[in-house]
Amino acid sequence: MTQERPFKRFPAHEPRPAAAETPLQGLRVVDFTHFVAGPFCTMMLADLGADVIKIENARGDDFRHYPPAEPDLGGEGAPFLWTNRNKRSLVLNLKSEAGLSLAKSLAEQADIVVENFSTGVMERLGLGYDVLSQANPGLIYCSVSAYGRTGAFADRLGFDPVIQAESGFISMNGYADRDGVRAQSIVMDTSTGMMACNAVLAAVIARNRNGKGQRVDLSLYDTAISMIGFATLQYLMSGVVPQRNGNTSNDTSPTGVFHAKDTPFYISCSSTAIFQRLFRAIGRPDVAEDPELQDRGGRLRRREELFEILDAAFAQNVWAHWGPILREAGVAAGEVRTLPAALESDVTRESGLVTRIPHPTAGEIPNVALPFHFSATPVADPVAAPAIGQHSAEILEEVLGIGTEEITALKEAGAFGSFPLALSKATTAARAAG
Repeated sequence: MTQERPFKRFPAHEPRPAAAETPLQGLRVVDFTHFVAGPFCTMMLADLGADVIKIENARGDDFRHYPPAEPDLGGEGAPFLWTNRNKRSLVLNLKSEAGLSLAKSLAEQADIVVENFSTGVMERLGLGYDVLSQANPGLIYCSVSAYGRTGAFADRLGFDPVIQAESGFISMNGYADRDGVRAQSIVMDTSTGMMACNAVLAAVIARNRNGKGQRVDLSLYDTAISMIGFATLQYLMSGVVPQRNGNTSNDTSPTGVFHAKDTPFYISCSSTAIFQRLFRAIGRPDVAEDPELQDRGGRLRRREELFEILDAAFAQNVWAHWGPILREAGVAAGEVRTLPAALESDVTRESGLVTRIPHPTAGEIPNVALPFHFSATPVADPVAAPAIGQHSAEILEEVLGIGTEEITALKEAGAFGSFPLALSKATTAARAAG
């Protein structure tokens, strides 16, 4: 008996109002990105309504086949679906003059170009900002890299976990008696994609004001330093190196994981008022009013004692008992959930983040939406990530005005490499009608 896939338990996506505009309606993005950080940026732009044209070679983005591969998707995996929703795919052989010429023509008509090749690749292809901006002075050109496009480290290869290591992020996570640990979520890739999207949108606003495009450059490393948060300024001002404290906090107490009779949960006790409400809620007003515990320093010094009191109290009952009590008391607390439990939770379901959407070969696939909710310009309805070159002829005809005979000639000139480009549905229908 085939086991039901978890996403089947979620509702189908409900379409947005047909007449509503999207936030970025009318903007076109030419997308020379692959793997995660760059594609996550362009997917955000696509979700916001931009027309994103993903340029791929005949093999496709290597991330298409990142495991686990799905047989129903032609061997593609969920990671690719996650970063390439709402895009159109065009296959071009950038090693051929014909393919390169098409890429330049698209970029010269675009509002935005985003790329995350190794440093120097786009310039060697003649697709760098200095070249493209001459023909398209309003172009916003975003480069995403590991260590930036200039300087002594511009040529270095870097991936999310390496950046976590070098930025100091790993040194701050885990327990004091062992090596630091990386976050399993690719936080630096996704946060860099978000930063890139923010930067591109800021450049669009600037262009709306002054009519000029510009280059936007950002790196995983710089983003990682930013993602460390206020600990950077704490160290720079005090000289105190952040220590690993597992699930507890360097700054507040009692903050950490506690255990009800049936499940662990997390409490963040970030102020004296919350501390007092917490201990009154468990029936210990004496602790809440202890003069030595009315500031952070006192609570940090007596951290172990406070944890022992709380653990003893919480062990007496289940989370279904404690959760409502803590919520009513105004204490920030929540279950330590597994990923399945989080996705199936009432909070996630109420938000509508997880839905089912159509897929041309699999029938339907899961979708996890961006956390945006607009009252007047809702995000685009989710469309599954494209097959390799799915929109090639359509884009050539619609954007560049290239007809059937010229497409055939370009194919013979190697513009599409080994990709078996076919005519678009519109052209096929027109020829049949004629």
